[in-house]
Amino acid sequence: MAENKEIAQQVVDAIGGKDNIDSVAHCATRLRIMVKDKEQVEESEVENIEKVKGVFYNSGQYQIIFGTGTVNKIYNEVIGLGVSGTSKSEMKDEAKKQGNTFQRAIRTFGDVFVPIIPVLVATGLFMGLRGLLTQDQILEVFGLAPADISANFLLYTQVLTDTAFAFLPALVAWSAFRVFGGSPVIGIVLGLMLVNPALPNAYAVAGGDASPIYMLGFIPVVGYQGTVLPAFIAGYIGAKVEKWFRKVVPETLDLLVSPFGTLLVMSVLALFIIGPVFHSLEEVILDLVVWILGLPFGLAGILIGGTHQILVITGVHHIFNFLEIQLLANTDVNPFNGIITMGIAAQGGATLAVAMKTKSKKLKALAFPSALSAFLGITEPAIFGVNLRYIKPFLFGLVGGAAGGFMADILSLEATGMAVTVIPGTLLYLNDQLIWYILANLLSIGVAFALTYFFGYSDKMREDIEGSNA
Repeated sequence: MAENKEIAQQVVDAIGGKDNIDSVAHCATRLRIMVKDKEQVEESEVENIEKVKGVFYNSGQYQIIFGTGTVNKIYNEVIGLGVSGTSKSEMKDEAKKQGNTFQRAIRTFGDVFVPIIPVLVATGLFMGLRGLLTQDQILEVFGLAPADISANFLLYTQVLTDTAFAFLPALVAWSAFRVFGGSPVIGIVLGLMLVNPALPNAYAVAGGDASPIYMLGFIPVVGYQGTVLPAFIAGYIGAKVEKWFRKVVPETLDLLVSPFGTLLVMSVLALFIIGPVFHSLEEVILDLVVWILGLPFGLAGILIGGTHQILVITGVHHIFNFLEIQLLANTDVNPFNGIITMGIAAQGGATLAVAMKTKSKKLKALAFPSALSAFLGITEPAIFGVNLRYIKPFLFGLVGGAAGGFMADILSLEATGMAVTVIPGTLLYLNDQLIWYILANLLSIGVAFALTYFFGYSDKMREDIEGSNA
């Protein structure tokens, strides 16, 4: 068996020699080598070195897997050969500069949203359970009626289901400030400003129960409960604004002026520019969807089922509450629910495929509950935690949504209510539509699952995208 010093020398030689190495670091299992010229690396030679369990290239780094314990010893031997060492965090900062713009953007997007995923998964489960337990059909099984449920108990369940999404902008802005170098606590306050109770509630405005406040007579201002992109943009710009203040303000005044200036500037930008732009976009989208719903030959199902989850990324999808209320009030049925359900189910199917195909325990632990959350009607964990990070699963989820949406439209699926989808949504189709509703969901899930499993995900993709953050 080769000695560790001999293995270290073989690694350095196969990488292209010391002259091709900028620096070397290691994590729990991998030796991370920042190389100058990728073309000088003899990857096949590296893979054949004793004790090497795998190798891949990502963001300017060659990451050689040795395993726990062994990697520390190899690292020390490499440093002993005169190679410059650096910390993992320093190498990660350097790695962030590597890769194309799209790769860096995806990595940054993931850095912002991944810390938020656990609470969204939990909220999704609470929402699904609440939707099931408060349906008339379920209550009848126990000989109960809606009037029998304690108002205080309903209030408690509302606290469980509404908190994370009502204050989602605060979570997003906090994480964005953290990632982009600002003070997270300023991000939290800015995000809370977007959902301040003094502003008209976004869901109430979407439902027609409230109206926007018009600043200067023409700028519509509402709360941004449940939105994502406005808070993300505000968090990104806000972190830059704060860093500018920190740079120009004298140290003696920094504690007073920098937070004040940042929140003043960003409150104006977020509430009067960024927010209203998205509010106007909501109105345009609503008019467009009403027109699309009237298209023949299943086209409405394809278009809406295939694009609805894109709107979830922007956070403007809650405007459709108003559309569903209108449909139920005017026709007593809601065909929109069945179509968007297919887009939701498909994202869950794509996430489930990733969970079943990956060998990463960490990714499985994230993807399985995210898929379950999607099947209970909440796709944010699946989208932001898994599918959008690897792109193809999200796109194949859109394809599955279009396929299921087409079937739902052709079969004229019409919900008897709103606000619940996929598994809980079954309760809105407890009539002669039930079998078709189930089949349409299975089609959406099946198409997205199959495309993602066979063509949309591999652990190599995970290593390429996440390797620098492992």
